[in-house]
Order: sequence, then structure tokens, then C-alpha cells
Amino acid sequence: MLATFLITLREGLEAALVVGLVAGLLRRRGHAEWLPLVWIGVASAALICLGLGLALNLLSVELPQRQQELFEAVAGLTAAGMMTAMAFWMRRAGSNMKHQLEGQVEQALGTRSGLALILLVFLAVAREGLELVFFLLALAQQSTGWQVLGSALSGLLAAALVGVAIAWGGLRLNLARFFRWTGVVVLLAAAGIAAGSLRALHEAGWWNGLQQLAFDLSHVLPADGIPGAILAGLFGYVDQPSLGEVLVYALFLLATLPAFLAPARKPAAAVRA
Repeated sequence: MLATFLITLREGLEAALVVGLVAGLLRRRGHAEWLPLVWIGVASAALICLGLGLALNLLSVELPQRQQELFEAVAGLTAAGMMTAMAFWMRRAGSNMKHQLEGQVEQALGTRSGLALILLVFLAVAREGLELVFFLLALAQQSTGWQVLGSALSGLLAAALVGVAIAWGGLRLNLARFFRWTGVVVLLAAAGIAAGSLRALHEAGWWNGLQQLAFDLSHVLPADGIPGAILAGLFGYVDQPSLGEVLVYALFLLATLPAFLAPARKPAAAVRA
């Protein structure tokens, strides 16, 4: 479950960076007494995301088989959409995130609004948390065993350690390059989840087209072997996909990867200058 580890590391690091930047700014401004408000925002967002994830998971277990397959498809498509949107958003906003956060924290300090500070941290953590909830829910529906949970917890722990090292330990990391290449992993995983959602729609009886076998690599590279499992975790590999799954996977990447990897455009004002 290398992809699960990388994606939880990425999303967890985004949240950890926000918390670290806000906490570091409060310390530098001499407002350490506001730090408990930061942890209130973090804890509130984490508890809400955890509760939502548990509730959705329990709901899916209680559904009949056909409705479970439909739920899996909806959760997968939601996760793929959120992952794609957040990957593109982080590519655009990541370079200015520090300045935006500093402005918002300064505004909260200026108005002495503790609620604004809690809301700032809450929204930043909840945004990443909700994305992770749907990603892990979709992955758990399409996988078996505890590997998903173990990989996710490992990724979050690593993200917390890296975030602390960046915020307080002086660790330097090229965040633009990190988010760019982990964004590619996010899109590859999202493509695999979208293809799996089509398979779930077929099993639920909602989609019956393009079901002919595209290829069969089960004897050469089985998905339950070690190499196949690694490819499945990273790229959504299936050893016996239908034609529809292959088309969804390919069209998803053709629609997202070129735009994501294209050089960022400079603002029009900067170009004129």
C-alpha cells in the first residue's frame, strides 16, 4: 500500500504545515497564549473527520449487497474528484500558502478573534481530512485486510514528524517539487479508484457496457503477487480489467496529467511588467 502511505503523507503534511506555520507565527509574535486555540481547531477537525469516516463505513456495512456496490462506486467517484481538485489547487496555491496564512493570522490577532483563529486551523485540517476520509473509504471498499489502515497511520505519523521538523527543526524541503510529484501519484491513484468505481457500478447492475476483457495478465503478473500488489497500490493495476475500466483509467489520466504537469502560467500583470 505504498500509494496509501504517500497520499496520506502528502495530505497530512499539508495540514501539518498549516498548523506549524500558524503556531510558529504565534510564537514569533509573542502570542503563545493563543496556541491552545490552534490545538482546539486541530482536534475539532480530526474528530469530525474521524466520526464521519466511521459513520460512513458503518452505513456501508449495513447496506444490502447491491447498495454496498453502489455506495462503493459513489465513494470512489467522490474520492477521485476530491483528490484531483485538491492536487490542482495545491499546485496553484502552494507557493503562496505561507503569505496567505500569515495575513489571516495577523488579521485574527488584530481583531483579537480567537474564533477566527480556530476556524482558520479547523478548515485547513478538515479540508485535508475529508479528502483522506473519502480516499481511504473508497480504498477500503476496493481492498481487503488491514493494510490500508496501517499504511494510512504510517503516512500520518511520518507527516506529523516531517511537519514538526520543518516548523521547529529547521528542515528544508522543496515543497513545490514534493507536491508536484506526489500530485502525480495522487492522480494515478485517483485514476485507479475511478476505474474501480466503474467495476462497482457493473456489480451493482447500474452499468453493463464495455465489459469484454481488455487483457489477461493473471498468469504473467498476478495482482495478488508482490510486484502486482505494488503496481495495484501505486497505479491501480488490475490483472484482468474490462475494456471500460481501461478506458476510464486512460481517459482520466489523459484529461488530468498533461494539465497538471504543464508549466504554471504567470499572472498577466507579471507578464506585462
